[in-house]
Amino acid sequence: MSKQMPPAHPFDDDKLREECGIFGVIGLSDAANFVALGLHALQHRGQEAGGIVAHDPEQGFNSARRFGYVRDNFTQQSLMETLPGPVAIGHVRYSTTGGKIPVIRDVQPFFGEFSMGGAAIAHNGNITNADALRRELVERGSIFQSSSDSECIIHLMARSLQRNIPERMEDALRRVEGAFSIVAMTRTKLIGVRDPLGVRPLVLGKIGDGWVLSSETCALDIIGAKYVREIEPGELVIITADRGGESHRPFRPVSSRFCIFEHVYFSRPDSIIGGRSVYETRHEIGVELARESPVEADLVCPIPDSGTPAAIGFSKESGIPFAMGIVRNQYMGRTFIEPTEQIRNMGVRLKLNVNRALIEGKRVILVDDSVVRGTTSRKIKEMILDAGAAEVHFRIASPPTAWPCFYGVDTPQREKLLAATMSEDEMCAHLEVNSLKFISLDGLYRAVGESMGRNAKCPQYCDACFSGEYPVEPSDQIAKGFELKAAE
Repeated sequence: MSKQMPPAHPFDDDKLREECGIFGVIGLSDAANFVALGLHALQHRGQEAGGIVAHDPEQGFNSARRFGYVRDNFTQQSLMETLPGPVAIGHVRYSTTGGKIPVIRDVQPFFGEFSMGGAAIAHNGNITNADALRRELVERGSIFQSSSDSECIIHLMARSLQRNIPERMEDALRRVEGAFSIVAMTRTKLIGVRDPLGVRPLVLGKIGDGWVLSSETCALDIIGAKYVREIEPGELVIITADRGGESHRPFRPVSSRFCIFEHVYFSRPDSIIGGRSVYETRHEIGVELARESPVEADLVCPIPDSGTPAAIGFSKESGIPFAMGIVRNQYMGRTFIEPTEQIRNMGVRLKLNVNRALIEGKRVILVDDSVVRGTTSRKIKEMILDAGAAEVHFRIASPPTAWPCFYGVDTPQREKLLAATMSEDEMCAHLEVNSLKFISLDGLYRAVGESMGRNAKCPQYCDACFSGEYPVEPSDQIAKGFELKAAE
């Protein structure tokens, strides 16, 4: 029986979580070793489970799928013995469409054997018409092995009448709605593709004679690969070791809608998005937040680690000193054993501790990336007051999260989102803090480089979690009774 992961710690449960990270390599001996390193750099995008598929001309396709961290499951020795070959892809995940209790059959990459050979696929995003596709495929005889929406792509490919695997993938993806960045592989090819809106990221890199596809540039850095470019929205790239990449445009062109929350939280601060450092963008969010919502205080303290760049920007713009008033226990993983009810009730204190000597008697500005349910914010506020703070002011580096994401982010139901049922003033009273201010949506757009703010008629990014304006209609959710935002 497969070992199952314990539930996430309460601190993590009050954060929006990216569904997964993807990585692929071709043209390097022992490609799986490089994939494991890449997945390690992408671990922040998914800590529940990981998997790797590799192909060797003599041994064929081999795969390994495990629960837990990459570092605990994929060592160099095990990879060389069980996953040889010059082409490999990998995936780290959190579950969204699958069941809340993880099962090994939901762990990607998924593999399929077709008449023209085998293929494996790893998907970042969410298919918004997966329920309808699954019903249709099951009625036509498909037998699903997982609860993942990504498996629909494999079955659509199997039913395609196209001549080769890349063409079958194009054919399948034309039926798919929602968000998808994909790395796939055959015996001799590495394939990368983004949906027409480009909601989720995917980049291309080069290392020696090999090529790399990755969710983020930080994973290129760990293996010494050179960043080449972003895979464009709606682009499909077919890479062979000897000829390099061949670009295709299988979808009708539309205006791109990259996920703006990648800038705020999901991507690592040492990654590059759209030619711009994520760290610098988050710093600018803090600057903009200080301009929009100034307050008299003695210290600016980040809620680590995601609030740190914005807090530095806020401090610089406001002139209020920056201090690490809260320290995070870096060795507190999701698998920590909580042996007694008393320790379980400590909640967020297991992860964060207040630097009492800095906080006592001070008016403190706490900078965080977002407020989801608000449960963690209340506990942190209580910790700050227990340490003797005179005042507590929250400044949030994103607009109020009032709508769920259906494009690959693990978001609570709308009624569980604090901003869905409360105004900013009501949230401030609920959290019992001296003040609470979010960056405006226009302010966020300015911080990410859109000097004129948000184009209301044609938004430059996907910001549905803030605005309720979904660029792709979530048809499965509507069928279940979800109500879209009423037209203004």
